[in-house]
Amino acid sequence: MNMKSNIAFAAILSAGLLAMVSGKFGQYLVAPHHLEKDAVTVEATETTGGGAAAVAMPEPILAMIASADIERGKGVAKACAACHHIEKGGANGVGPGLYGVVGNQKQAHPGYAYSGTLNKQGGDVWTYEELNKFLWKPKAYDKETKMTYAGVKKAEDRAALIAYLRSMDDAPQAMPSQGEIDQEAKDLAPPVAEAAGQASAAAPDAAAAPKDATAPAAKDAAPVDAAKGEEKPAQ
Repeated sequence: MNMKSNIAFAAILSAGLLAMVSGKFGQYLVAPHHLEKDAVTVEATETTGGGAAAVAMPEPILAMIASADIERGKGVAKACAACHHIEKGGANGVGPGLYGVVGNQKQAHPGYAYSGTLNKQGGDVWTYEELNKFLWKPKAYDKETKMTYAGVKKAEDRAALIAYLRSMDDAPQAMPSQGEIDQEAKDLAPPVAEAAGQASAAAPDAAAAPKDATAPAAKDAAPVDAAKGEEKPAQ
């Protein structure tokens, strides 16, 4: 009986050792493969204090156009020259001609094959406000646009460029009215949740209770006889 038990125990021990050795040996035969990149990349989305995704918008520029430097705008427009003709009678290039574009209908330059989706964004006319949005980030304005230019980041440059484009017209558009300036400021204002979050972060903590500067008077204190400097028994 003892002999059979010993044989069974030896068999179990041998099987365990064999499995352990096989596993270690297999690690040397098959090298582990590590992915160079994660299979799925999750991009972070900027959120406001309320948890909703914040929609980035350009700075308002209509108030700057009347005093904008047209020569500066002409310099900014050099980046457009590779694809657009701005002078009167200029032919279409990679992009449509831009003479008289301010205040004109979108997708209206003769002979150019537009993407067909610009009219879905902010109406049919290139107003000052719509040009500001488009020139800031063309692809953010219309994902289907053929324009590959990344955009004009600085508000002052966009204002100067639009002022220059306005001047390139037989009958330039009127300068933005105060009503249009106010409306643009309202349209491009930061989201309410974001503004509220900033205000609450800056507000001081008013929840702390004020401390009492005076201590309560002691009760039943024994009076002191000023003449003798001795305490009298409490009455």
